Amino acid sequence: MVLRPEALYRAVETRDARFDGRFFTGVVTTGIYCRPVCPSRTPRASSCVFFRSAAAAAAAGFRACLRCRPEVAPRVAAWTGTAAVVSRALRLLDDGALDRAGVDALAGKLGIGARHLRRLFLDHLGAPPVAVAQARRALFAKALLQETRLPVGDVALAAGFGSLRRFNAVMRRALGRAPGEVRRGRAPADGPDVTLRLPYTPPYDWDAMAAFLGARAIPGVEEVFEGGWRRLTAGGTVEVRPGKGALMATIRCSRLAMLPGAVVRLRRLFDLDADARAIGRHLSRDPLLAPLVKARPGLRVPGAWDGFELAVRAVLGQQISVAGARTLAGRIAERFGAAPRHPAGDLRRVFPGPERIAGADLSGIGLPKARARAISALAAHPELPGPAATLEDAVERLARLPGFGPWTAHYVAMRALGEPDAFPSGDLGLMRATGLTAAALQARAERWRPWRAYAAIHLWAGGPR
Repeated sequence: MVLRPEALYRAVETRDARFDGRFFTGVVTTGIYCRPVCPSRTPRASSCVFFRSAAAAAAAGFRACLRCRPEVAPRVAAWTGTAAVVSRALRLLDDGALDRAGVDALAGKLGIGARHLRRLFLDHLGAPPVAVAQARRALFAKALLQETRLPVGDVALAAGFGSLRRFNAVMRRALGRAPGEVRRGRAPADGPDVTLRLPYTPPYDWDAMAAFLGARAIPGVEEVFEGGWRRLTAGGTVEVRPGKGALMATIRCSRLAMLPGAVVRLRRLFDLDADARAIGRHLSRDPLLAPLVKARPGLRVPGAWDGFELAVRAVLGQQISVAGARTLAGRIAERFGAAPRHPAGDLRRVFPGPERIAGADLSGIGLPKARARAISALAAHPELPGPAATLEDAVERLARLPGFGPWTAHYVAMRALGEPDAFPSGDLGLMRATGLTAAALQARAERWRPWRAYAAIHLWAGGPR
């Protein structure tokens, strides 16, 4: 996005919600940075400077506004071309890549040099990777302070700070006050669980998302109920309900350090960082997709809570119905999944990880031998699916696994890796929806790049049954 100060200032003047998450305004007279929708009195244009990200504003010395709360701004990630590398890098940052290694290692996973990665971050976000990671951590801590009753020490732990002293220093620098002062009088009456807002850029089609996930919900592991979705995990229970401009997530973790990872997984599962309007405008250029986009303008690509689990589901779903694959997944969970200490209603199993399936006897649950071998091979490669430099690289690595053809590889890349341009062109449902052969569909889909995964979701949702 090219930052044109005059246009951006008009967005601030009108508090235009379409720009929320796309830029932040630093006010030089106060030293505070805000969202375009901040309800405070609009500063003079001469006092405003604009930044591509909250991290860039923080790196420039501005403090986060306590009124408009930059930490709850939608995280719009609508990059294309070389900027797709930035999107992949942000996913790795959310997974704690810089907690385990430095920028050089992060760049290596993306197949580029560290200097080039820093340049891309500066071009698209206005701040280097380390500054972006630090800003995200500080803003997550601010959200915990203002939305939960967690003690300050627990907030520091949950946000990934190594010490309370370090936490206090970072928050004073980021907010201009101590953590306890940020929280004073602001925390709602939480129960034993942690409830947080997960914002998105409207529109959002919750009904379509719930229908997709509900049809594929693994019995005993997850469920879609009237008004929400919940599942059991190795660390506790997560539940999501729709809200105004955000999903409301209630999370119970056995360890506070698991909380950031749970939030990251939920944002990906519900595809909260997509810019549905921009994607819709692009896809609507094709008359085949235009009526589908008009009918469901807020459609998102459902992600996955766990990449390995989704890959197993993809193998199970080969050449059988969605309901049939769901039944088989439930049998695997019942036989090999762990029983948590605190089940939730009918939910009584955690889907097994690769360590519980590798070497296990998969006979007796109705699986064809070839499919059982494919799942065993997948369990022997727990690093897959994982980070990849490009979509082509991800598909090529997945396709090496026994039982993984192009359809399975693209489906896993689409839902587990969050690749917006993945496209299982050989899917029978897509061919029925378009009336095209696989080859013709592949050719037609070229005009849908880089959002072919969203085109697939629209076709599945709106095409003929």
